[in-house]
Parts: sequence; C-alpha cells; structure tokens
Amino acid sequence: MTEAGQHTPVLVRAVCELLAISPGDTVVDATIGLGGHAARFAEALSASGVLVGLDVDAGNLSAAEARLADFAENVVLCRRNFRELPEALRDARRGRADVIFADLGVSSPHLDNPERGFSFAADGPLDMRLDDRLTTTAADLVNQLREGELADLIYHNGQEHRSRRIASRICAVRRERRITRTSQLAEVVAAALRVDPKSRRSKIHPATRTFQALRISVNDELGALDALLECAPDCLNPGGRIGIISFHSLEDGRVKRAFLQGKREGVLAIATKKPVVADQDERKENPRSRSAKLRVAVRTQAEIDTA
Repeated sequence: MTEAGQHTPVLVRAVCELLAISPGDTVVDATIGLGGHAARFAEALSASGVLVGLDVDAGNLSAAEARLADFAENVVLCRRNFRELPEALRDARRGRADVIFADLGVSSPHLDNPERGFSFAADGPLDMRLDDRLTTTAADLVNQLREGELADLIYHNGQEHRSRRIASRICAVRRERRITRTSQLAEVVAAALRVDPKSRRSKIHPATRTFQALRISVNDELGALDALLECAPDCLNPGGRIGIISFHSLEDGRVKRAFLQGKREGVLAIATKKPVVADQDERKENPRSRSAKLRVAVRTQAEIDTA
C-alpha cells in the first residue's frame, strides 16, 4: 500500500505509543527503508534530538533522505546492516540510544521490482540481495548447493516440510540447465509439489516458503537479527526502549527469546506481554500488516557493560 506515493508503515500508532519518543532523544531506525516510521519519529524529536537511520539498500537510503528532508539537520543516515548497530552509533557520534526500532523483512520496492528477484509475481533474475555489495545470489545457492544442503536450507529457513522433494526436483532440473529466473524456480517448485498455483486449492503459492528460505539465506537475515538482539541492550540508555516488528515465527521466536533472556539477566523489562498485531481495519487497508507482530522491551537501570 502507498501513502502519498510512499510505502505505508505497519502498526505505526502502536509503535509510536509504545516507543514513547521524547524531544531530545537519540532514536535508531535500524531498518529505515523508505522512511515511513522514521518520519513519525522525526516529528517527535526536537532540534536537540537525533534520528540515526540504517539500511543496506542504497536506493532505500536515498528515498528516506528525500522523505526526511524537512528534518535533515537531525537525521544521520548510514549504509550499514543493523548487526553493525554499535558502529552506526559511533558514526553518528552518539554514545547510546534512547530508542531502537527495527521493521524486519523486505520493503515494497524489493517485492515490486522484478529485477531484484524477490518475488515470483513477475519474472526476473534470481537475485534476492538486499545489499548489492553481497556476492552470493539466490541463483548461486540454487545451482551450487548439494541436494542435502539445499533441502536443509529450505526446511530450516522456509519451514517447508516438503523440502527434500523440492531439492530433489531442483537438482534434477539444474543438471539440464541452470535455474536463473524467478519464474523458472517457481515452476520447478510447483511441479515438485504437484500443485497448480492457479487452482483454488492453493491458498498460497507453493514456492512461497522456498523463496523465503533463499532470501533469508542470501542476506543472512537470522544471523543479523541475532547480532542485533545481542548488542541492543548495551546500546540503550537506562529506560530506553527497543521495538521490533517481525513477520514470521523464525523472527518472532528469536525476539521473544532474546527479550525473555534479557529479563532473566535483569537488563530488560518486557513492555508487551503478547505481541501487538494489526486491527481489522489496518489489515484491510494494508495487507502487509496481517502477519506483523510488534514486541517492545525497556532497558532497566542495571549496570551497562562499557567494555
């Protein structure tokens, strides 16, 4: 969905209420994307506040810069993965943050542009890199991994229980020709599962989980999330808040466990006993919000590791 030609952020009201940004805060938007959430954050900051925006996609950063032009003096943009949060804060000459926010997954431009290779909705190169500086594409994984490795990847990152059947079919096809296009891979997966994507029995495209698995692997999304969750408490001021929106159980489970571990260690207090989800109106207006889950935690007054 778009808003004035821009991507509509999900759960924006809940995010703003639970993160409780105050004038003068240092706020990190670790996945600034097109600046949807960041625009709301910037509005809440005074001239003494700073918004630090991270993204690995140069196009997203350019779009965010344009959207945040009215707040340019208070915005620092960094082309970094959010696993590099401490380095980003040093780039911005900030010690710690008062708010850290991440909206996980891919943005609309990634899905809508066939040349990025994230979707089977239109044919494109089998790429899937969020960061074009990465050297391994989805086509590399599909054509180079051994059958067992490919099956494990699809099973673990895509939660696809028929991964071995899919991997076997991929390997049979690639012996005849390389699989380099999104349409090719979608057809191979559908054939492996003997499901017609156009049939009424197919509620979701049979290749959905396989595409998710490859995207997560190409971009090491789960490894990056683990790194963010590990370093975030030490990057927050006492009383600071961290909020993360996830879109599938692999992400949400990690966030939940990290927050619970932080609670056991006495460094985090959980602000959302259950994840916040979109109401019926938002789900109708913005389909991307249907699977969104927001969890928020607060940095306690416990001593912060300054090593």
